[in-house]
Amino acid sequence: MVKSKARMWWLLLFGAVGDDHPGCTVIGSNNTIGYHAVIGVKCQDMKYKPEDECYLEVGHNNDIREHSSIHRSSKSTDRTVIGNANFIMGSCHITHDCKIGNNNILANNTLLAGHVEVEDYVHTAGVTVVHQFSHLGSFSFLGGGSVVSQDVPKYMMAAGERAELRGLNLVGLTRCGFSVAEIRSMRAAYRKIFMCVDANAVSLEERLAEVEQHEELVHVPAMRAMLQSIRNSFAENRRGICKFRHWNAS
Repeated sequence: MVKSKARMWWLLLFGAVGDDHPGCTVIGSNNTIGYHAVIGVKCQDMKYKPEDECYLEVGHNNDIREHSSIHRSSKSTDRTVIGNANFIMGSCHITHDCKIGNNNILANNTLLAGHVEVEDYVHTAGVTVVHQFSHLGSFSFLGGGSVVSQDVPKYMMAAGERAELRGLNLVGLTRCGFSVAEIRSMRAAYRKIFMCVDANAVSLEERLAEVEQHEELVHVPAMRAMLQSIRNSFAENRRGICKFRHWNAS
């Protein structure tokens, strides 16, 4: 069943929305759903029971392109959520219980497994695969063909067959209006945390604590948000952050 909101408007071009299973799909206003897209059908999860209600909520001003698929939640206590103003390109797959924020760009053939969370202003390049329960922090970038099996913190760039952190998403941060001073502070923090000469000398926790106590960096809100995003990735039931390359003295 598809529920409508007040003044709902969306354009469907020979796609499929919703099905007859318990639960519903809610679509907001001014969304475009392209040719042969499949939105709000039952999930592909072996734990799903046909009698369970399952849900999908789509916000406003999203452009969901041809052959994309977005599934409902796997259980009645959860829901798949798509926020506002997202550009979901052709043949993307967003499976059960994913949470997508606002203003994200998912390039062609981006595949999100179950329970993936994507914050805001995230950009994936084509043919990107994200492991279930992973988190993609705001303003992060995933390189084309990446397989992401752990979290990518805010503001960072990850790439590779088994994705590794490759620094800050400098192009994205600049385009989104971050100041030169903010970017300089985040780069300094990134170097101290991930690019020290001998990363084995002190633990990641010690390096984070050192940056948190830095007299200049601690006063930059964007830098503090980056540190909190890293720490959140090590919370219970989270997957930790993607691997990162150590520098050495040789």
